[in-house]
Formats: sequence, structure tokens, C-alpha cells
Amino acid sequence: MSILVTGGCGYLGSHTCLALLEAGYDVVALDNFSNSTRASLVRVSELTGTPLKLYQCDVRNGMQLIGILEENEIEAVIHFAALKNPVESFGKPLEYYENNVGGTLTLLRVMAMKGVKKLVFSSSAAVYGKTEGQPVAEETPLCPVSPYGKTKAACEEMIAAYAASDPDFSAVVLRYFNPIGAHPSGRIGESPKQAPMNLLPRLMAAADTGAPLTVTGTDFPTPDGTGQRDYLHVCDVAQGHVLALRALEETKGVTVCNLGTGAPVSVLELIAAFERATGAKVPYELGARREGDAARSWADVTRARQLLGFAAEHTLEEACRDAWRWYCDNPEGYGEDV
Repeated sequence: MSILVTGGCGYLGSHTCLALLEAGYDVVALDNFSNSTRASLVRVSELTGTPLKLYQCDVRNGMQLIGILEENEIEAVIHFAALKNPVESFGKPLEYYENNVGGTLTLLRVMAMKGVKKLVFSSSAAVYGKTEGQPVAEETPLCPVSPYGKTKAACEEMIAAYAASDPDFSAVVLRYFNPIGAHPSGRIGESPKQAPMNLLPRLMAAADTGAPLTVTGTDFPTPDGTGQRDYLHVCDVAQGHVLALRALEETKGVTVCNLGTGAPVSVLELIAAFERATGAKVPYELGARREGDAARSWADVTRARQLLGFAAEHTLEEACRDAWRWYCDNPEGYGEDV
């Protein structure tokens, strides 16, 4: 089976391409390289010993998408391509709607034209917003806070509407919580062209440079006062997409599943886990809450376990150790493109 992976050179896309190749799929990837580099998939091919096709293409380019589907016998699509920085999205809402919603619309239209009836969609726990009840189940009403989260919710709604109009179309929507880590080889990992906003990359920078990490918020209603999140190894996220593809062979309509560990981890607990796993020390200082930050957010993973057979296999310490290996082995990320 040939799988088209949009945004295939990004953090999640590259790890998923590797997992797909290891599972025996033929992979066709596309990326516009706005926040990624083709070097990631060069390394994926080296790690697996398997070639894959890569196109430079923006998912909003319908004519080029048509050509890619015509050149390859695509049976399913995994759609990652999107802008993904919630903070940035407040300042660039139109860019986020144009890219994320417009790109998904174009992709669905081309899939419909070419008879491709299976989709795995990369969504986010950001669609839930600030939710009081924990853990968060898929039935929780969606109340996204950021324009980024709102674009993901809009894409989910569009996919559901299209599925309702075509009984042969099926999709799995994966709402993942906080992917972290890197491939254990240290060869692929997170290497954005923009400065990362996520906690673990900032934590590692503090351990490396000695510049203190600011812990934003110490008065949340949590055991140690810092915010709690659900941190999931990126290789488990990638495996979730392989399982979702297999589920599409037997399902119709839209299936929505959370991907997480189901375990809350606070900021201070993540720092402690990182120090245990790596032996590095993380200097930090306590700061005020950021506006809009939720106190707690972790996944109810019952549905993913029951419908996909998904269970996180990597520990928090493994994720920290793998991320640190990538960081130390690749101080410039992927460096110059190839």
C-alpha cells in the first residue's frame, strides 16, 4: 500500500514515515519546507535502508497534488502539513486559517477527485481548550482557545461533513497531547526553523547553556503548583498512525482518538525526570502564569486502546534521554539542507 504523507519532513511526519517504512508500507511524502528540511527523510531512508519519494509541494497547490496522486497509486493519506504554533497563531490568524483549513480543504477535494477514500488526520488536544474535568475524553465539548486550535477543530468538522456525504470515505482523527523525544538512534528529531515554544526543547537549552528556564506558573491547583500535561514519546505517536491506517481497513466514517499516556506530569516532574535520565542539571526560575495556560490536561486513552490497540510503550525517562541524545548529537539540528 502506498501512503501519501503531507508535511512528511517535519518532526511528527519524519518519525511516522520511518514507522511506515518499517511496517512495510511504500511512502510518498510532500513538504513545502517552510519549517522543515529534506535532510530528515534522507536520514529516514538511511535508517531503514528503504527509499521513499519526496515532493516539494504546498498542500494548498491543488494542481500539483493531482499530479502526485496520478503519478503514484495512493491508497491513503496521512495529513500533517500545518502551521502549529499556538502562540504565533494569535498574531497570524489569517495565515493559520489559510494554511491549515485551506490546505485541508484542497487536499480533501483532490482526494475526492482521485478516489482516495482513507485519511488519517493530525489534530491536537488544543481543540479541547481549558477543560476542568480530567482526564479528557473524546466526547468532551470542543472549546479551543488559540486560532491554531480553532483551525484544527474546523478541519475536524470539515472532515466529518465530507464523510457524512460519502459512505465510502473513512478517516481517523488523532488528537495528540504533547509529543516529545526523538528516535533512539539520535538521527532524527525536532529541528524547527523557528525557535521552539515547547517545554522540553527549552528545558534542554537551559541544561546546555546554563540560562535558567522560566517555569511559568507555580500557583495552579496541582500537587506542586506547576501545570500538568501528558507527554508522549514521538515514536509512540508515529506508531499510533500505523495503527490508525490498519483500523481504516475495517472502519467507515470518522473515528476520533486521543493519543497520550493517560498520566499527568508537572513541569517540575518533567525537570526531575530529565535530570534522572540524562545526568544533566536544569537551572530554572519561578515565574508568573502565561495568559490562557490551562492548569491540567491529560488524555483519556481508552478509545485508542480499544479501537486501535494503541498503548504508549516508552517511558518519560526514555523520551527525555532520546531527546537529549538528539540535541547533543545534532547541535545545529539538521544543519544545511541536502
